[in-house]
Amino acid sequence: MQKEIILALYQMEVSNNEAENWEKVCQAAQEAKQRRASMLLLPELWSNGDTLERAAKTAVPLGEGIFAKLSALAQSLELCLLGSNFALFEGGKVGNTAVFYRADGTVGGAYTKIHLFRLMNEHLYFTAGTHLVMVNTNWGKVGIAICYDLRFPEVFRKYALGGAKLICLPAAWPHPRLAHWQTLLRARAIENQIFIAACNRVGKNGPLDFFGHSCVIDPWGEALVLGGEEESLLMATLNFESIEQARAKIPIFEDRVEEAYHL
Repeated sequence: MQKEIILALYQMEVSNNEAENWEKVCQAAQEAKQRRASMLLLPELWSNGDTLERAAKTAVPLGEGIFAKLSALAQSLELCLLGSNFALFEGGKVGNTAVFYRADGTVGGAYTKIHLFRLMNEHLYFTAGTHLVMVNTNWGKVGIAICYDLRFPEVFRKYALGGAKLICLPAAWPHPRLAHWQTLLRARAIENQIFIAACNRVGKNGPLDFFGHSCVIDPWGEALVLGGEEESLLMATLNFESIEQARAKIPIFEDRVEEAYHL
């Protein structure tokens, strides 16, 4: 089991042109590999933007289209990849789905966003996921969440109790809620003594102004890397031994009283 990895996050400006977005991701993946990254994390709905009205037209089944291209890219570079896209399911249902591709191109797990953001009418266009997904990797278990899931601490506690060392969050989080983003990410890391990696998009889409500030937060709540509001490739080294060090110092999980948490 690897004790340390280099993680890359590509906070990108997303257009409605899939070919343009794909080319940018390919370049970022190649650079991440050159910089010895084990994994590249991408934003939410990075391939087509988040124009929900177009979701049903651009969604493709898992294993086809953009998903097949990601698998091939992961295999060619021997690089794990994760980011969400429009996925087409049985009955014409559309999900906001993040697929974890291993370095050999195989699928480690596919998570469909459970909590749909009513403020942006996501519930009118997407079918919500029904379960959490945790992936086994060479460095331990990785949990997957997407954007609005960040506001639901039970998701992150469930992953932590399940043995996750890292939780990855592709996002499209806009102004004016920067303070929420920063506070919640640190809280999720601190309260679970775990690594949180969050990749947010940048740039404008209609009235929405996405602020980036992608980051990796360690089990103590410290930012290992923190992006600004410009498109950039961020790199962070994660030492997973720090999880046990934090839990030995402040034994949160030993001090939980599960039988008391019922009303």
